[in-house]
Amino acid sequence: MAAVAVWRALRAARSPSVPRRGLAKPAGPPSARQLREADEAAPIFQYVGKAAKRKDRVFVWGFSYSGALGVPSFVKPDAGWKKPRRIQATPYRLETEEKITSAACGYGFTLLSSNTTDITKVWGTGLNKDSQLGFQRSIRDRTKGYEYVLEPSPIPLPLEKPQKTRVLQVSCGRAHSLILTDSEGVFTMGNNSYGQCGRKVVEDEIYSVPTKLGGDIAGVNIIQVSSYGDCCLAVSDEGDLFGWGNSEYLQLASVTETTQVNVPRHLPFKIGKIKEAACGGTGNIVLTEEGSVFVWGYGILGKGPNLTETAVPEMIPPSLFGWSDFSPDVRVARVRCGLSHFAALTNRGELFVWGKNLRGCLGIGRMEDQYFPWRVTIPGEVVDVACGVDHMVSMVKSFV
Repeated sequence: MAAVAVWRALRAARSPSVPRRGLAKPAGPPSARQLREADEAAPIFQYVGKAAKRKDRVFVWGFSYSGALGVPSFVKPDAGWKKPRRIQATPYRLETEEKITSAACGYGFTLLSSNTTDITKVWGTGLNKDSQLGFQRSIRDRTKGYEYVLEPSPIPLPLEKPQKTRVLQVSCGRAHSLILTDSEGVFTMGNNSYGQCGRKVVEDEIYSVPTKLGGDIAGVNIIQVSSYGDCCLAVSDEGDLFGWGNSEYLQLASVTETTQVNVPRHLPFKIGKIKEAACGGTGNIVLTEEGSVFVWGYGILGKGPNLTETAVPEMIPPSLFGWSDFSPDVRVARVRCGLSHFAALTNRGELFVWGKNLRGCLGIGRMEDQYFPWRVTIPGEVVDVACGVDHMVSMVKSFV
């Protein structure tokens, strides 16, 4: 459009007024001064995409009645004629002023964190009957805490250097939470019935004290671990996969016929170098360095209703994640698991989900289970996603 304006200015400079009688002689080519003046007089057009800063946003969906989505009006409507919203079946933008860098979904609650150096670094929303969101003091009775938190509320941390220490990651279990910092270790909150918070359960008896594992990972450099149900997976820097824990659903059937493995074992899968692994309640998923996705275990695994269990990893066709002859560069970049569903992020910021659609946790706008990967419609580039039992949280960068 700026070029058109310059052309019109030049045309005006080259075409003086024509008298009513007779025709004027054609004007000569414009001088350098005329070109410069026309260029300076032309309007300047700026397009928003070139200068606008992309914004960090958080989207939530799934079961909302416990407050896990952090939207109070879903649980307690802000108008008398509205009914409580039990389920949010599509992504809903969560209003937050902070840049959220990590999210985790527990059983009916959510943790959010920012790697800021501000005093407040962690927020929690949802079920809090076991203080998995810390002690959220009641306004009416200061000696009691809220059992339900309906919007993201600050969780104070007993940090020695609160203005220097950063929170790197948050993680949730069934009713407990973990917070990882860059310089002051790990903090835990919530239910400790089995020692999952690393505290004493009864006098003279201690569970869950961090212990260095042996077995097949002894001396191996582990770069990533995952656990959601009762099975654990670990990935080494050389791309090997290790597993231990529950094998009731064939998660570790490649190395044992028993239902439990209490020592890390190398899983001899011939599928290439592993980049990332994720555990669900009954099924597992891995991503190779080539961008291939493999699943195994029991449940809705992503290859249709005919595949419900397998001890050997099955590859999900890359075309189901958007790869084609017209889009040969599309690759899956991250994989995640909920209790009974899966998620995959591509290098284009697209989110694909499949599995049990418990209380709308897939965010696809309908309540049926999904047997193949399905793209979730989100207005932005998905950076990361956290999967829970019946809800999900995604971190997104706006397009403009």
